[in-house]
Amino acid sequence: MKYDVVIVGGGAAGSVLASRLAENPNTSVLLLEAGPDYPDPANLPDEIKFGHTRFAESPDSEHNWALRGTITEEQGEIHVAQGKVIGGGSSINGQAMQRGLPEDFDSWSALGNDEWSYAKVLPFFRKSERDLDIRDDYHGTDGPMPVRRRQSGPWPDIQKAFHAACLQAGFSATEDTNGPNPAGVGVSPSNNLDGVRMSAAMTHLNPMRHCLNLTVRGGVLVRKVLIEDSKAVGVEAESGGEVFNIGADRVVLSAGAIKSPHLLMLSGIGAEDQLQQFGIHLVHELPGVGQNLFNHLSAQVTFKVKEGITLSGDVDSVHFSLHYTSQGSSEVNDMVMRTNPVVDEREERVAGVRTKYLTGDVPASQAARISCTLGLPDGSGHVRLASADPGVQPSFNYRYLQHPNDIRRIREGVRMAIGLLESDAFKDVADHRIQPTDDILADDDALDLWIRQTVGTARHVSGTCKMGPDSDPMAVVDQYCRVKGVAGLWVVDASVMPRVPRSGGAHATVVMIGERVVDWIASG
Repeated sequence: MKYDVVIVGGGAAGSVLASRLAENPNTSVLLLEAGPDYPDPANLPDEIKFGHTRFAESPDSEHNWALRGTITEEQGEIHVAQGKVIGGGSSINGQAMQRGLPEDFDSWSALGNDEWSYAKVLPFFRKSERDLDIRDDYHGTDGPMPVRRRQSGPWPDIQKAFHAACLQAGFSATEDTNGPNPAGVGVSPSNNLDGVRMSAAMTHLNPMRHCLNLTVRGGVLVRKVLIEDSKAVGVEAESGGEVFNIGADRVVLSAGAIKSPHLLMLSGIGAEDQLQQFGIHLVHELPGVGQNLFNHLSAQVTFKVKEGITLSGDVDSVHFSLHYTSQGSSEVNDMVMRTNPVVDEREERVAGVRTKYLTGDVPASQAARISCTLGLPDGSGHVRLASADPGVQPSFNYRYLQHPNDIRRIREGVRMAIGLLESDAFKDVADHRIQPTDDILADDDALDLWIRQTVGTARHVSGTCKMGPDSDPMAVVDQYCRVKGVAGLWVVDASVMPRVPRSGGAHATVVMIGERVVDWIASG
């Protein structure tokens, strides 16, 4: 059977695209997901359904790809949990609905992508969401994705101390980190509703499953895009041990910023030398495929709390973020700081998946951390082929902290976090700092090494099929997300971001990207 549109990947972007394209009954849509599909919400596994658990990130879960990628030379390869389930990353994440900041999109526009200015993307943020707290021109009230700022419960002691410390340090308070003026300390927005992780599969896709023109198939691994005469005509897929072809007028890759460039390379689109190395016939040379990999890294200052201190509250307890500008930065709000328990008693956390637990001999239940996140990294990594076999993961390297401006800003951020921790606001909360130690802090080289050895990461991989004008030799898609040189082929996911959002979050922006591109795909 031939479809009007085949979407590869049922993650956040793919779920949004499938649901919106299916609104036109004359468009046949097939959504293919390599992981399991759960069409009946009643059968959703707890690790996907409930926001208090992160077990779906663990190497043992069937709901992530369990990839291996290099983080720094000192740490080597780590486990990378890209979603492998309907809803993708939005089904296993921490439910942060922090948008990219206005400056992010104006910088995308300045790179030659004028359809992505803040003024042009704002309507699509609004279309995607149902904000339960704020009603104004910057927020949606009737979209599929609920957004709330958890603050009705008691403030945990570490959150109270962090908020007060930020104000004492001269930072302003912001009522809306998703608004036009997000700088300062404010409540982090979330898409957790009554304890449930509201994935894009639940909010966008499920309400449209009754449509006869929408077909959703889980357990289907797409091996490559089929291309004839420089036009995508379908995909080669594998399911149940069988390999078969599916025809399509339009093919959309929404497989995420590791798998989308991987699929392009397997299909003969990428750097010629890489493809030749593995005997893949070159269909169209695009040297930027797999380059420009960005992700958010975080250093952790850990401390022991005093007896009786509350680390986390109930499901409605507040969680603050500080968006600030590093010293001497040419980019505003390029850094993010937060405080968290090392182990949240509400959460089934998986130790060491994305962040090392630097608690020494202090029980994890008595420790907390201030995380310093590089919101807008200058250094980037890459994704490369490791085999022509679609079942073999590509190799990838974040190349964290190899850019001097990145290590400088994180070093400064760690010292700033310690300044907050040593302020009056924390005097009744913090017993003592655990890491980094005074001798490490006393020497820049020692601190830099400690950061590289202990830095953690997010699951905000992006940029590997970046959008850009023809004048950019590393651009993979144009600003309408069409793959350059191949008709009928789009990439729509975090891959297309020229830079990762400086806000420290990616999910809300990926959902917006899906909403933004729908009309361009619909019109062919």
